[in-house]
This record gives sequence, C-alpha cells and structure tokens, in this order.
Amino acid sequence: MSFLRTTLAVSLIALATAPALAATPDTALVIAQNIDDIVTIDPATAYEFSSGEYVTNTYDQLVRYDATDTTTLAAGLAESWEVDTAAKTVVFKLREGVTFHSGNPLRGADVVGSWKRVLVLNKAPAFILGTLGWTAENIEEMVTADGNTVTARWEGDFAPSFVLNVLASRPASIVDMETAMANAQGDDMGHAWLNANSAGTGPFTLARFAPGEVMMLAANPNYFGGAPKVEQVLIRHVAEAATQRLLLESGDVDMAKNLSPDQVAGLAGNAAVKIETYPQTAVHWISLNQKTEALQNPALWEAARYLVDYQGMADSFLKGQMDVHQAFWPEGFPGALTETPFSYDLEKAKQILAEGGVTTPLKIELDVINSAPFTDIAASLQQTFAPAGINFEILPGTGAQVITKYRARTHQGMLLYWGPDFMDPHSNAKAFAYNADNADDKYVSTTTWRNAWMPPEEMNAKTLAALSEQDENARNQMYLDLQKSVQDESPFVIMFQAIKQVAMAENVQGYVNGASADFVFYRLVEKN
Repeated sequence: MSFLRTTLAVSLIALATAPALAATPDTALVIAQNIDDIVTIDPATAYEFSSGEYVTNTYDQLVRYDATDTTTLAAGLAESWEVDTAAKTVVFKLREGVTFHSGNPLRGADVVGSWKRVLVLNKAPAFILGTLGWTAENIEEMVTADGNTVTARWEGDFAPSFVLNVLASRPASIVDMETAMANAQGDDMGHAWLNANSAGTGPFTLARFAPGEVMMLAANPNYFGGAPKVEQVLIRHVAEAATQRLLLESGDVDMAKNLSPDQVAGLAGNAAVKIETYPQTAVHWISLNQKTEALQNPALWEAARYLVDYQGMADSFLKGQMDVHQAFWPEGFPGALTETPFSYDLEKAKQILAEGGVTTPLKIELDVINSAPFTDIAASLQQTFAPAGINFEILPGTGAQVITKYRARTHQGMLLYWGPDFMDPHSNAKAFAYNADNADDKYVSTTTWRNAWMPPEEMNAKTLAALSEQDENARNQMYLDLQKSVQDESPFVIMFQAIKQVAMAENVQGYVNGASADFVFYRLVEKN
C-alpha cells in the first residue's frame, strides 16, 4: 500500500471510530447505510445490492452505464467496439494507459482471465456470462486477446444489445489477474483476498471492509475517467432508520440511505437536509418454496395474491418508497406489464382455498430481513393472511443470513426483493419464468430454482423464444405475455416496485443513484 493509501486508510478509520463529529470533513463522504446483505465483495461472486454498489465504484467493465448518464450504454475500458451479428462476434479495442489499483497495466489477458475466473468459480452470478454459451471449458476459445484487442464470440440468436448488456453486467468486471492470482489460496483464484481487497481499475480502492460494521473507500487519483472529487467514502453500517436520521441531523454523517417514510417525513422543515428520490428496478415479492409439500397447491398461490393489502401498505408505512407493481419486469422499461389485477379480497381468497382443497389452518415460516421495510411488510402479511387460516411465523435475520438460506433452498416462505442483473427483460424473465433443471445439485441464481419451482414446459419455451426474438416490438409483447403467465401460475406474489429516498446534507452535490444498485456512483460527489 502506498503512503497515500496508508494515510487515507488511517483517516477513514478515525472517521469510523470517532464517537462524535461536529461536521464531517470536506474531503470525505460519510454514509449511514444498512449493508448487512453483503455475502461477498469479489466481483466474480458478488450478488447482493450493497455489494453491487461496491463493485460499481471499484471496478469497470469494457462497456458500461456511467455516472454521467446511467441510461445509455457507453465506452468503459474499451474505447471502441464492432459487432458482427452474422458471425456472432464483438471486437473490443482497449483503452491505452489504463492501470489497475496496483499500478499494473490493463491487458487483454486480464479480460479473458477475469471472465474465465467467473466461470471457474461458478458462484451466484456466473450464469449471466453463461447465457452467451460460455463455460469454464470453452471460454478461452470464445474469448481471445491479441495485444490491445479482445474478440468475444457467443452462441445463440441474440440481439447485439442483449450481448452488450451482459458484458456491462457486474460479473463482467475486469480484475487485475496478476494481483488476484498472486494472492490465491489453493484453487480459490484470489477469492478470499478479494473479499478484503480491491484489484480493479475503478475510481475508488478498498481501504477496509469489516462485514456488518464498515466499508472504507479511498480515491484512485489515477482513474482514467478523472479522479473522484472526494478523497474518501466511509459507509457505516447502521441498520436502524431512526439511528440513521439522528446521525444525519447531528452532522455525524452526510447521507442516510435507508430511512423509513416516517423518518423522511420527520426531516421536513430541516433546511440542512434534502431528500432526493430515485425510481428503482427492484421488485418486492413473497415466494413459497416448492420443496415444502404443503405449499405446492396452485390454489394456495392464487389465494395468496388476494391476501396482500397492497394499497394499504403503499399508502401508509411504505408511502413514497414503494409503488404497487405486480409483474416481474419493472415499470418504466420496455416490455413491462403495468396492470395490477390483484387487491385484498379475503372472501375470494377463502373461496379459492376451499375449492382448491387447501387444508387450513396452515403454518408457514416466513424468512425476512430484520430491518424496515421488510419487518413492517411481514407484519402486515401476517395480519391479512391469518383470517384465511394461513399463519406466518416470521423468522428475522440479517440480509446475508436470509439470502444464504434462500440460495440453499431451506426456507418455506421468503419475503425478498429482486433486481435485474443487466438491463434487459430476459434478466428477470429467466429468474421468474424459467428453470432448466430443478435438481438440488443444479444450482442457478434464479428465484425459480431457489424456490424449487419447475415452470410449465410452455413457459420455459416462451422464455427462450423471447430471448432470441430480433424484432423489438414482438419481443416486448412476448415478455408481457410471460409476466401474465407468472401472475397466473407461479408460487410468487409480486407486490411492489421500489422507490429510493436518500436523505443527505444540503451541501452534498453530484451523488448519482440510477435505477439499480449497479448504477450508484460516488466519483462525482463534492461538498460545497
């Protein structure tokens, strides 16, 4: 670690451990945020919302959605590229003069090695690159490097936009392979080391990470896109919304990212604080694990859709932070189904349960992240399902605990959220409407597999057909139809689409929060 990085790390630690601060330093952005969902921060394995923010600020992809425009795919580590649809290839020319945090130069070999590393480790996000027909065995044939040129080939009839969106996704991040492999432990390809260190080209480097406590980032003065305007970013893990608000009002933090609607309302009239609102892609839902026999009756799935007080929650404790949304692709993007056919109807739900032969009372364990708004949503569900004889036993846990259990398929009911892995409707269609193999040893990062649900053969076929459809209008219609099918015949009850409210000090400028965790940027932040 250089003298500069050592100095930054020491000052960040001082910020994290100081009992009280009259005001945060002008050169540092201090954030109160719930980051206990993080399971891993290695870009090849990171698959949580908070870890997505981290990867975005420490690593880059060849093509990306940038802080200056989160809606348009732009050049990243590649300064240019050419797509040949007929040959199913894209040729990238890498930027000259780009260096990793270690000082090592960016090479074509790092691109090939980074993508191969994702497939060899084969953790949660590996399937994203696998959609291009890549495997650990064929990746060095599918992707080749010649000096500063990288040629990527794919298998499948995909629109070029789909291919580029895959390569702009989180697991497509480029890692300093020389540094990663120099710190490998056994055959982990540097995984353990990258859970405590960064090896990217991004605008920030990792100074310190203590899970469930703090994450500290130091500015990379050599960033090819220009040095960040703040020297340090300190993210303090604070789970409670009330505590986040107090820290913001006292000046101990510059930003609070998980305030509840009542905490936001309580800041009204405080001239030193402003509230910024950002529509999000995350959809919130409950699911029923099909490994539990009592949850396999489709009548239970249908009745559950009429036992949620969607509007009551959206108008009360979720006000300003959730919109009622009942389809897997978020509103605001092509192909989104915006119809909301379900509302709370106890008598209808009872009739469906009775006619469908569902035995009540029925007890369901419901895993939930132990923080707002999840605990509040769970309490509402417990109250509205009970009169129909469905009794939720709420099992609270940290984000990491809940997500780990979900990935292991050991839950019964799950209250969680889902955001697309890349900005193409196939990302969510594959998650909610497709499952190639439901076997326990065929892990894939979809909510279908994690809930042990095998969609009807026709739904699987429609998902693959939509992926290969070249006509944009026809493709969007296919996704509309798929969303209706999931509404009609799946063990998922999709309830809301998130709206992000971030409270920050009035002097904070330049913060960028796009529609997903992968579009959260700190490099343009400054404090006036």
